[in-house]
Amino acid sequence: MIYPTRRAVTAMAAGVPVALLAGVLTPVGWIAGPVWIAGLLLLVVVDAMSGGSRRGLELDAPKPMRAAVGRSDMAGLRVQFGAKGPVPRTVEAALSGEARLGLDDATRQATVSDRGAALAFPFTPNRRGAASLDALWVRWRGPMGLVWKQKTFALDIAAPVLTDLKWVRDQAVRLFARDALFGAKTQLEIGEGSEFQALRDFQAGMDRRSIDWKQSARHAALLAKEFRTERNHNVIMALDCGRAACEPVGGIPRIDRFIHAALLLSYACLRSGDRTGIFAFDSQPRVTTGAVGGLDAFRTLQAVVGRIDYSTHETNYTLALATLSGQLQRRSLIVVFTDFTDSTAAELMIESLGRLLRRHLVLFVVLRDDELEGLTAADPQTPEDVSRAVVAGTLLRERETVIGRLRRMGAHIVDAPAERVGTEVVNAYLDLKRRDLL
Repeated sequence: MIYPTRRAVTAMAAGVPVALLAGVLTPVGWIAGPVWIAGLLLLVVVDAMSGGSRRGLELDAPKPMRAAVGRSDMAGLRVQFGAKGPVPRTVEAALSGEARLGLDDATRQATVSDRGAALAFPFTPNRRGAASLDALWVRWRGPMGLVWKQKTFALDIAAPVLTDLKWVRDQAVRLFARDALFGAKTQLEIGEGSEFQALRDFQAGMDRRSIDWKQSARHAALLAKEFRTERNHNVIMALDCGRAACEPVGGIPRIDRFIHAALLLSYACLRSGDRTGIFAFDSQPRVTTGAVGGLDAFRTLQAVVGRIDYSTHETNYTLALATLSGQLQRRSLIVVFTDFTDSTAAELMIESLGRLLRRHLVLFVVLRDDELEGLTAADPQTPEDVSRAVVAGTLLRERETVIGRLRRMGAHIVDAPAERVGTEVVNAYLDLKRRDLL
């Protein structure tokens, strides 16, 4: 496609009053208009022929592309002009793809070097799933800037959006690095649990309650019991993937925040010797793995969470918790990733939770809603702002009421911002182990 630039249109429009004035002042002045138009058209043709060839412009073979939800990245493509003929100094390009990729709509400009131009398009995926890059538009001006020459490439490049495993790896390295304070704490296996390890001489600073008086009397020396961290617990990640969990918070759906935190916690559990599993549900159970152990099981969990889809169904806590309770044969830590947006559903969940708490330890993980908190904290300027603040305050109070009832029932709560939920849930898990509650 070849079409005029704004400069050419402006030049053509500027000649109209000049031609009209010449036609009025002189009898032969009417010729000025056609001459002006013909001359400008001739310049446009020359400019089009002097620019780079559209036929010679080719797209290099693109590299396979993988995206991660919530992680910003660049889609890189390269176009190459033919070996002969002139080339422009710069080119402009635009890229289109599926909405879940979150492509930046702005036109990108690149400098032509070695008869080629490298194009980079930033994007931030907002949902998991199959996606593709659809088309690439490349255009450039002629030497005089009078015409645009444009070529369109149909791409159909697969760009699946997957779980952000790099975030999980980065967080795991940070938490379990040897020189990290928190990681050093998690590596303490002796003295932090309830399983008997050995007897040792009592030292100043040790807990006096650890003294074994019978053995001390037998050996005529103060001996203390030494314990080690108990292993082989079952930790089940119960992921709510219902309609409310698919709504975004901080630009990423809640379910993806839950998946990232669940994978990080699973890695921590497997590393410490516990067994972990995934249980996803909405109106009915969707995915279940049972408890698996060993670091090799982490790959299995990665594959399983990739099958968790976005749902439009309401969450059925009664069916989900009853099904999960029937699957567990031993006492387990159940980590429920959910959110309380409906007071009726929360009431049903509380009724079903009582039976689960009799046998198991339950930890609820919820995300703080910054948008609601912002609405209540903002200064109202209009009556609509007052209405929004009242509704937001009501929702927050109902949420706090549900959290308070869960705490009184014996459930543990992690209420954290979306950006810190992964770290906070691992902290809570380690705290429960330190307190011998598992």
